[in-house]
Amino acid sequence: MSEFFFSYGLFAAKVITVFIILLVGILGIALLLASRHKETESIEIEKINDKFDSLKEALESELLTKDEQKSLKKERKKQEKEEEKLIKQRLKEGTTEPLKPRLFVLRFMGDMHATGVDNLREEITAVLTVAKSSDEVLIILDSAGGLVHSYGLAASQLDRIRKRGIKLIVSIDLVAASGGYLMASVANHIIAAPFAVVGSIGVLAQLPNFHRLLKKHNIDIEQHQAGEYKTTLTLLGENTEKAREKFRQELEDTHVLFKQFVSVHRPILNIDKLATGEHWYGTQALELKLVDELITSDDYLLKRSEHDDIYEVNYIINETLSDKISSLLEGLTGKLSKFIFETKLFQSRL
Repeated sequence: MSEFFFSYGLFAAKVITVFIILLVGILGIALLLASRHKETESIEIEKINDKFDSLKEALESELLTKDEQKSLKKERKKQEKEEEKLIKQRLKEGTTEPLKPRLFVLRFMGDMHATGVDNLREEITAVLTVAKSSDEVLIILDSAGGLVHSYGLAASQLDRIRKRGIKLIVSIDLVAASGGYLMASVANHIIAAPFAVVGSIGVLAQLPNFHRLLKKHNIDIEQHQAGEYKTTLTLLGENTEKAREKFRQELEDTHVLFKQFVSVHRPILNIDKLATGEHWYGTQALELKLVDELITSDDYLLKRSEHDDIYEVNYIINETLSDKISSLLEGLTGKLSKFIFETKLFQSRL
């Protein structure tokens, strides 16, 4: 019987070994393909006016009589012909200005790492290649903030629009807090829903420490560094009061930068009163001048569609199977180094 189990175990070990070799081979081929294949990137543009028109026509087909529908169609065809004439006339005159004011719409959904900035930067670049001073950009923003450097970059991307002399509007339907408000403050005009969460101009950092637990089990930790403040608070070592003081000072320095940035872009704010880390709802934020108007992005777009051409711009990356496998492997191998790096940043976040 023991010989049977030995033979069975040997067979199982061989099967497992072959399986591992095959798996490594498949992953290796996938990585090779991924290195040769470039991600297909594209910009998708949707005209919001057409979307509203289709919704309107769908309801009209149910609510209006056939005669009323025919009358509306004639009126619309008449308007289209008039617009075509105007366009042809402008072309003859050599005018490159658009017939109607244009509003470009971008969306930013924030997370701790502001990963949406990868797409946002490409969308902004695309818009800036065609935008004129008469155009405007609307950012529909939803973020509760995150890492300082990530949201600093995101805010800088929005500042590119302002620096080109193009009006920037930020819409807050749900939340623009901390790093999210850092981004919103760049805008010329901020709109918000009545119960949107706004503000939280503060900096937060937290770090667990396992030193006492390790000491209880007689586990020593060695850490060597060149530079007195290469690190301050640690996860595993014993933290000193000097390190804690340096840690607090770094948080204060970051808070000062946060307040300065908001003050420069939104000087109407009483920054000392508002930079307490508190948040407010839309109606309160309007009174405190954190926002300029109470309106949802839906109503704002519907109102603007009466006189403007509205285009929503989305940057799309289409990944193949090999790309996904490669991304998975990179994610697994990169998590440890990313964790170590962010620990050095003390998980400081806006």
